[in-house]
Amino acid sequence: MTAVKTSLTPPEGALPPVRHPEAPAPGEPIGAHYDQCFGCGGAQPHGLHLQVRAGEGVDVTAEFTVRPEHQGAPGLAHGGVLATALDETLGSLNWLMHVISVTGRLETDFVRPVPVGTVLHLDARVTAVHRRKIYCTATGRVGAPDGPVAVRATAVFIEVKVEHFIDHGRDEEIKAAMEDPDQVRRARAFEVNP
Repeated sequence: MTAVKTSLTPPEGALPPVRHPEAPAPGEPIGAHYDQCFGCGGAQPHGLHLQVRAGEGVDVTAEFTVRPEHQGAPGLAHGGVLATALDETLGSLNWLMHVISVTGRLETDFVRPVPVGTVLHLDARVTAVHRRKIYCTATGRVGAPDGPVAVRATAVFIEVKVEHFIDHGRDEEIKAAMEDPDQVRRARAFEVNP
């Protein structure tokens, strides 16, 4: 199978994103989709524990505190952790459009170091939609929502069906998620990027 390269530029004919009528209200927290998720789950002791809130349009804001277990170089956040924070924030945009999608391509720019103990303020928005592709951007700022830019990302997410996760996930976790009596939590477990 040949890999398909996905451009980060929306093609001609791409449409503006549409916020779903049942999307979380502006300012409302968007909770963890799955408690074992490294990005937003509360059951991961070394996870990011990302706190995300719905924005006014098809946008979100998020925060996470860089802890010692997130460092790469001494006293600084690991670049992969920062990319994960951007990816998780971008994945949260799904809630506003009521779609399930996975990361197709993520390009990250690292602008400045992020010290351990820093609160990283992230914002993300969908810029366009074309068929199954969702084009979006995110920015992470150090210390405050209007602080200096530390990281940026541009991404394309690809809309998928829930079978994507069922077919490719580990049986034990899939079974546990499917047996959860809380229907909302059960559905949310599968609504995020891979």
